[in-house]
Amino acid sequence: MHESDAGLFPPRPIGLKGRVTELATLSASLRPGKSARIALVGSGGSGKSMLACAVGHRVKARFAGGVHWFRSGPWDARTLAEMLAIRFRVPRGDPAILFTSLCRWLGTQEARLIVLDNHENDAAVARLLNELGSAPVTWVLTARRCLLSGVTVFPVIAPQAIAGKTAFSRVRALTPWLRQNPLALDMADALVRSGATTVDKLRDWLSDSGVADVRVIDHEDDLPEVSSLVEWAWKRLERIERRMMTVLAETAGDHVDAQSLAKLAGVRSKVQAARALARLRAWHLVQTPFADRYALHAVVRCAVSKRTRFPQARFIKHYIPLLERSPDRLDLEQTHLYAAMDYAHAHSNLAWMLRIERLLVLLADKDRFARGA
Repeated sequence: MHESDAGLFPPRPIGLKGRVTELATLSASLRPGKSARIALVGSGGSGKSMLACAVGHRVKARFAGGVHWFRSGPWDARTLAEMLAIRFRVPRGDPAILFTSLCRWLGTQEARLIVLDNHENDAAVARLLNELGSAPVTWVLTARRCLLSGVTVFPVIAPQAIAGKTAFSRVRALTPWLRQNPLALDMADALVRSGATTVDKLRDWLSDSGVADVRVIDHEDDLPEVSSLVEWAWKRLERIERRMMTVLAETAGDHVDAQSLAKLAGVRSKVQAARALARLRAWHLVQTPFADRYALHAVVRCAVSKRTRFPQARFIKHYIPLLERSPDRLDLEQTHLYAAMDYAHAHSNLAWMLRIERLLVLLADKDRFARGA
């Protein structure tokens, strides 16, 4: 991984248990020149993103062009191409030839590994992979479901589930209730370890909430075993903590820095913000993909989103001026810029489009100056 990519690919996951076979198999499949397209497919919270991150770190020395992490999400093909062009500093020029320019540029570069995390839009990713098919890129997708041909599907299930074991011995008794789901077990383990509750009390809560009942769910992220734990926590969170969870649930970006999170949540006191984040971290309600940056797992996000709303325009009004003042923050705020682009396109907001374009020109000029071009 290049020094210039520092912070753009998540750090190596800690405590990855029960994945020795999967890591070895995937590592053998991901080599320059093999033109691999692999989709890690599994239910919400099964560990797809963590596995993709771990294998990326394992094989990074093979890819001279580096390993790169993008959140694919529901965005259209144009937005996906735009975010690759922005990351790799490829001149965007005429939108009609964006794919051609990107493919031509990638074709002159060294082999690289690209992870498209949280894939949702099959048609958009199909076009992206086909348009860039001749470039020396190895692709890894993570998805709850993947309806793409020409992609090798690698199923991801809970570690040690087939053997009937659990990686969370502290809450072993809750394993049947939580259906071996790693995300739910990790949250339950954190709640018990922090002293917030006990295994017996949590089991009674899960039983009373009907987690063992068969029910129709709305979609792949609507998991009762996780939403029941979120409900338990939600009833015990302070108002500030709930507001922070709301911001993280509604953001279209990957993660939010602590200062922006506090501002968007309306928390003025640094002490209160720090205390709230400390408890959210202790209960494993939030994730910290990078230092001092926070996010929700997609399944937790789904559970929280059912309880509250936060207008997307507030994110746009926060992040565009922030990047205009501090364009050096682009690397860590890229997904917020992509979200702003998507929002502006969807709402035909010309004013936002023009501001985003001016920002992108500024960034391109800044990059050319840094390279002495």
